[in-house]
Amino acid sequence: MQLRYILRVATTLFSTYYAYMLEYRAELFIWLLSNSLPFILMGAWLKASENGSFGFTALEFIRYFLAVFVVRQFNIVWVIWDFERELISGQLSHRLLQPIDPFWHHLINHIAERFARLPMLVVLIALFFALYPQSFWVPSWSTGLMAAFIVMIAFLLRFLIQYTFGLLSFWTERASAIEQLWFLTYIFLSGIIAPLDVFPPLVRDIVLWTPFPYMVYFPAALLVGKAIAVWQGVGIMAAWMGIFFVISRWLWRKGIQQYSGMGA
Repeated sequence: MQLRYILRVATTLFSTYYAYMLEYRAELFIWLLSNSLPFILMGAWLKASENGSFGFTALEFIRYFLAVFVVRQFNIVWVIWDFERELISGQLSHRLLQPIDPFWHHLINHIAERFARLPMLVVLIALFFALYPQSFWVPSWSTGLMAAFIVMIAFLLRFLIQYTFGLLSFWTERASAIEQLWFLTYIFLSGIIAPLDVFPPLVRDIVLWTPFPYMVYFPAALLVGKAIAVWQGVGIMAAWMGIFFVISRWLWRKGIQQYSGMGA
């Protein structure tokens, strides 16, 4: 009975947020295009590969940055801005009247947005292969399923990290500034700017113990067929998720004790 109730609530929330996201299809398309940084960097690395040796061929750079673009479409997160707005405006008070943790509203909202953007993403991938036909490849079923699993975990890790930062809104009205500082490190160490393979070995070994590369580089490298330690990476991701989950639950309990419905 409990499971049926959970499934019914989850289905209702998903269908509601999915319908809401479909109303903003044009805006979703603009958001999708705004994440074209990997393609810009692809051009820069292709040019650099002509004059240097980075352990990547031109074709591998093309496929890698396409994989980065695809992975980024599934781990884009904006929960910190939504939570900050709800708390400052007092809208969080209405959420607290419902028998559902606000966390689930935000999580399912993000999941619904992924499904709404998926058809447009497929069209852009097809266009990319039309422009670069030599880069066309299809991962094996095992690689594709494992990559999908890793992308899902990467999204949950990124969401949990940003949600934890969002809970700092209980104490400051500019929690999003923390995310902006974090994002600078994320851009450089996650594999968006460059694959970790071109990093100095010592730097790469250190970075691999942080959560950053597992949100982009790890699934992207798996998609293009790079040899990576899959289960070691999954273990590190699970450890970071556990750390941020504990911190987020602690911040939620402390924050809700002092919440006074600002702006309500």
